[in-house]
Amino acid sequence: LPSGTKWATTNVGASTPEGYGNYYAWGETATKSSYKWSTYKWCNGSYDTDWTMTKYCISSSYGTVDNKTTLDLSDDAAYVNWGSSWRMPTKAEQDELSNTSYTTWTWTTQNGVNGYKVTSKTNGNSIFLPAAGYRSGSSLYDAGSFGDYWSSSLNTDYLSSAYILSFASSRVYGYSSYRDIGQS
Repeated sequence: LPSGTKWATTNVGASTPEGYGNYYAWGETATKSSYKWSTYKWCNGSYDTDWTMTKYCISSSYGTVDNKTTLDLSDDAAYVNWGSSWRMPTKAEQDELSNTSYTTWTWTTQNGVNGYKVTSKTNGNSIFLPAAGYRSGSSLYDAGSFGDYWSSSLNTDYLSSAYILSFASSRVYGYSSYRDIGQS
């Protein structure tokens, strides 16, 4: 890609390209049994009651202001689980990956797993992004149909959310998701 960003061949926690890998809440580096506001590391309280963000907050209306809008490496699941040569992509890097001027996205099945083969128009190299779905509470949703991949970028318009690259068989788009949800 024009930026020179290189992409991993597997999700964090997966041993093959089509493996779903682990699911993480945004800014967390370990898996857990339940993904909700009351278990989210950077939240005091739960979403349906009084809650405040304790990190990655730019407004006192939402919690403790630290003006951080990009994950610290200590809160980056790729960096913590894979080592110092890895990190999660920014929203801008995800936007570049999904830009059809640079890549071709082909919905396919690889070893029985639905997802997208993403091929560089420059050199023909490709990666496979499995449609791993997401975790909310203790359940897995939309596996095989949707893929939701975290960026390291906070959605500064909605501080309870961070940017993701999301896809289904019919579309690929940038979006944002609540930070407590477990995603790739």
